[in-house]
Amino acid sequence: MTDNNASAAKETPAQQAAARAGMTVKCPDVATSLSSVPQQARPAVNDELAKMDSQIADAYRRLTAQGTRADQEFLRTRVLGPLTAERRQTLDRIATEIEKAATRPSGLDSLASCTVKQDTAALAAAPDAQAQGGGGQAQDSQTQGSQAQGGGGQTAGGQAQGGPQRSDFVDIRKVRPNVKKPRVRARGSKGTFSSRCGRNQNKHFNSDNVIVAPGVSNGAHHMHDYVGNLKTDAFASNEVLASAGTTCTNGDRSTHYWPVLRLRDGTKEADAGAPGGGTEGNIGRILRPASVRISFRGNPVSKVAAMPRFLRIITGDAKSFTNGTANANASWSCTGFEDRQLKDKYPLCPKGSNVVRTFTFQSCWDGKNADSANHRTHVAFARADGSCPQGFKAIPQLVQRITYKVAPGARNIAVDSFPEQLHKPVTDHGDFINVMSSKLMKRAVNCINSGRRCG
Repeated sequence: MTDNNASAAKETPAQQAAARAGMTVKCPDVATSLSSVPQQARPAVNDELAKMDSQIADAYRRLTAQGTRADQEFLRTRVLGPLTAERRQTLDRIATEIEKAATRPSGLDSLASCTVKQDTAALAAAPDAQAQGGGGQAQDSQTQGSQAQGGGGQTAGGQAQGGPQRSDFVDIRKVRPNVKKPRVRARGSKGTFSSRCGRNQNKHFNSDNVIVAPGVSNGAHHMHDYVGNLKTDAFASNEVLASAGTTCTNGDRSTHYWPVLRLRDGTKEADAGAPGGGTEGNIGRILRPASVRISFRGNPVSKVAAMPRFLRIITGDAKSFTNGTANANASWSCTGFEDRQLKDKYPLCPKGSNVVRTFTFQSCWDGKNADSANHRTHVAFARADGSCPQGFKAIPQLVQRITYKVAPGARNIAVDSFPEQLHKPVTDHGDFINVMSSKLMKRAVNCINSGRRCG
């Protein structure tokens, strides 16, 4: 995939339509770069980072609203120029907040500039458009008609303008087995502890992200499914979470959430005109999971230690389409085929098989911090042999496994995403806050270390 600036002079009208529909805004990820932020500065910095997400979303809306008329001058003066100026001011405020408690960070200004990224999957739709008689004018009218849906119209290839594209799907039967598991050694921990937390039957949804954007309404710009803690939203403090009710039958108050999966069948969901929903391109019927399994498992080479209470972990990267896949950890599959995991494709499942999303979390902890400035550096993935990196200790590895009943071969599912991420499957991610009591955590650790199956 490449950034823009390639000339469209030799392209057909259908190719130009597909190219414009597949454009998105690509900016350096400031949050990932901020690995060291003083604790007292984090609330203000988190607020500024949330503003940057809104700035990108607004720029993407301007881009998609213009449709095929978004020429280079429009991109420069109406999309990228204003966005870069806003980001530069926000980065200056972030540096000022950090400077109040530590040395002012240098080089943040280099993260201000953004580009337009081309989704090559949209270009692949151009031949289909020509066969259907699609062209620039048809694309214009379709794009204009989609504005109320937040960019959810059709591209020249018949796919949703904001994604995903036809090429984002693959028949699971054509994928070779690719799952490799490290050998469990004599000192390893073979047990599993499970929590039964339901399937979000109580419809606990919001577009907040209490880990990344605490105190910010609609901080995720996409809708989340929740199980476990009943009070989780952007404004839930540790004290609120500790006293809340839970959907888990063992009393575990931990918070588990992930982006909803939607069926784009023309249904107007309750959030069709709301932030995080239709106004940001997240359209269609929210699918309730057929099953949700929350389990914690051991480490192949050592016993596991207890997680600290209120440990926060994010696995995967909601912005991996534009960030790159360094932190991506999506795993898509189908029941009966889970030895085949897909990172950047949605699975087409055969009859009788359900779509599966699996989030396998980082299982090594630095032994000190319940969170970090970029929400990543306090935890790590184990090495290929199962051992933790130097300075980290093994903790129970959380696995969130969610299944959905989807029509065989259906290409009309889409995971909720930030608007500019085009609903790419690689952006899938899971979130977790440990709110187990010390007694329950001790029980889980003992179960795992003794090689039993509990919960």
